[in-house]
Amino acid sequence: MKSHRDDCRRTRIAAAIAGMLAMAQSTCATAQSGPVPVPAQVMPAVTVVGTAPLTGLGMPLTEVPAAVQIVSAKDIEAQHPNTITAYFEQNVTSVTLNSSQGNPYQPDVNYRGFTASPLLGTPQGLSVFQDGVRINEPFGDVVNWDLLAQSAIERIEVMPGSNPLFGLNTLGGAIAITTRNGRDNPGGSIEVEGGSFGRRSVVFTQGGQLGHFDYFVTANDEADQGWAEHNPSRVKQLFGKAGYTDARTTVELSLTAADNELQGTQTIPRSFLDNPRQAYTYPDENQNRAIMLNLSGKHDFSDALQASGNAYYRHYNNDNLSSNVNGDYGSIDPATGAIDTTPAQNVHSVISQESYGFALQLGVASKVAGMDNQLTAGVSGDFANTGFTQYSQDAQFSVDRQTVGTDGYTLHTDASTRNSNLSVFVTDTLSLTRTIALTASARYNHANVDIEDLSGMQPLLNGSHSFSRVNPALGVTYNPGSWLTAYANYSEGTRTPTAIELACADPAAPCSLPNDFIADPALKPVVSRTFEVGARGTLSSAIHWSAALFRTDLHDDIAFVSSNGASTSTGYFQNVGTTRRQGFEINARAQTGPLTVNAGYSYLRATYQSSFVEQSASNSSANAQGNITVHPGDHIPGIPENTLKLRLDYAASAKWNVGANILYRSSIFARGDENNQDGNGRIPGYAIVDLDTTYQVTKQLQLFAHVNNLFDKRYADFGVLGQNYFNGPGHSFSPGAVTNEQFLGMGAPRGVWVGLRYAWK
Repeated sequence: MKSHRDDCRRTRIAAAIAGMLAMAQSTCATAQSGPVPVPAQVMPAVTVVGTAPLTGLGMPLTEVPAAVQIVSAKDIEAQHPNTITAYFEQNVTSVTLNSSQGNPYQPDVNYRGFTASPLLGTPQGLSVFQDGVRINEPFGDVVNWDLLAQSAIERIEVMPGSNPLFGLNTLGGAIAITTRNGRDNPGGSIEVEGGSFGRRSVVFTQGGQLGHFDYFVTANDEADQGWAEHNPSRVKQLFGKAGYTDARTTVELSLTAADNELQGTQTIPRSFLDNPRQAYTYPDENQNRAIMLNLSGKHDFSDALQASGNAYYRHYNNDNLSSNVNGDYGSIDPATGAIDTTPAQNVHSVISQESYGFALQLGVASKVAGMDNQLTAGVSGDFANTGFTQYSQDAQFSVDRQTVGTDGYTLHTDASTRNSNLSVFVTDTLSLTRTIALTASARYNHANVDIEDLSGMQPLLNGSHSFSRVNPALGVTYNPGSWLTAYANYSEGTRTPTAIELACADPAAPCSLPNDFIADPALKPVVSRTFEVGARGTLSSAIHWSAALFRTDLHDDIAFVSSNGASTSTGYFQNVGTTRRQGFEINARAQTGPLTVNAGYSYLRATYQSSFVEQSASNSSANAQGNITVHPGDHIPGIPENTLKLRLDYAASAKWNVGANILYRSSIFARGDENNQDGNGRIPGYAIVDLDTTYQVTKQLQLFAHVNNLFDKRYADFGVLGQNYFNGPGHSFSPGAVTNEQFLGMGAPRGVWVGLRYAWK
């Protein structure tokens, strides 16, 4: 990614050139007609976008053939969101959230119909990077949004499409996060906040520079009791960076650490909406611990030649406890004739993962046949070793549906996996004319996934899987003037099946999530093909706009097919043929006096393009075997067709600012309703309004407040079909009266928070 320092350096170079030209013109004029005043010349700032995960020469936005969205630290700080994903939902076009886990720090982030989720079993389609390191977990490819401190973020770039330079799993887009440093963030601050749902947080930052050396550190401690029952969170994060910089070289070493305890509420059946705060069953606990060291550097051999690279080590540990209904309750063991009378189970899963890797990249700016040309080439390697164990425990339900263990835990799975990904990539941008630039890219990926059974109970689990492919991209930009950039591009990407998916692909033996391992037929890798055309520009200095039209087809897409619905979280993975996400998005920004308006609208039609049969016994249209048939044109669940976002900022005075976010998203289908025929129909759409305000009491002291869901709208942003086992008095366990229902992930009610921030230089 291109650093802020490089942006500033390019701007200073451009300004210096302009100044020399102005001096030359002035000298000439003086020789002819005496001294004349020379007006100050101000060069416009050039927005530089990273074209690969690593820091490089970067590319002016005018030459990037994609609808890139850029979020700065100042944008985030102005609104004081509770989480970075909440900011995405309110401000980034084509992004929506699903509350599948019932915890504000662990949502599914969906962008143009592709997901980056912390939930094992959710097919992933977005790559997420932190300072050039891909932070999708190798085991399951999930993204744990709770591991990086929001206060460590300097800049976020959201890039659509199947850009092959961002490697495996970049099916629908990439999110590249750049962290802060002491050179650009001198001084410090302390921020405290508190309010609804028992939330309180303390955030500390400090940065500085001494000669060629600089440092930055931020730490935060957050606690939240949650708006629902049995839903507390405790988040502790630390980020530090030390760096060295001279005229041509930058070297940085960063540390990212987190120790978080998060409890979810699961989805609840519609019949539970008399009290949407209650849990279906509990406890459901996630403990995430992580530490990452990243050494990165770059060296400018000249203004036209730059080398960059990084090496990282990361350790991640997840300890999960899930409460579940025993889906086999009342069944007869064919071997013994005994009836299963255990109503509940606790499942305890542990993931211990070590990952490490490197990347090297070279950027060259030169002339080719008299035309400006920029070439970037590199290699990367990412490796991971993961241990996975899973235990189960028989349990009974208490009056309020807590699962209370009745015996010890029994080991079901003890397995190890190894991931190995090697890549070579190249991209070249050639300025054919002053107004037309052509960009061609390609990346070769070779991935290995090895699985080994350590328990001795599942020898068929052992296996090695290899995948390789070259993914190309081609794009063109047209810039007739500073008021318009038009572009078009085509790109391809690949997602290889994860160890979780490879070991859980048999409909006859569904896995629980986090998944049991079984020996299954191999899955095919997913291949994406994306077309996009668009334009961006200005109508005046105060009005900016952009528009894009896109289509992505996934071939051999992988889906998690639920076998028993929401009640037991069991199912299997399978290739489901071709799926498609297509639509358009429009953005506009306008400023008049003290009022600034940002608006974004997206239309997205996400559909299956192949016919397949899946088991969904809770779907009212299922046949006697519990199967449904999905047809081409059926909508993919969980993805709204229409999303509208409106942001209003009003500067009431030099010290006081008031803002409002208005979000509308249309209805969605529930998971398990892939054929769109379930009698419950769609989950309704909704509109919510958030408010925020800041008041600068002094240069150092700021007061702020924000209100979420101002009108206390009751809504659901996620749903899944399942069986409700609690139809007795007071929603007690009633296995003889099980009903098929739509389970909902409920949105939070109105919340109000206030805080203060004291900053120093």
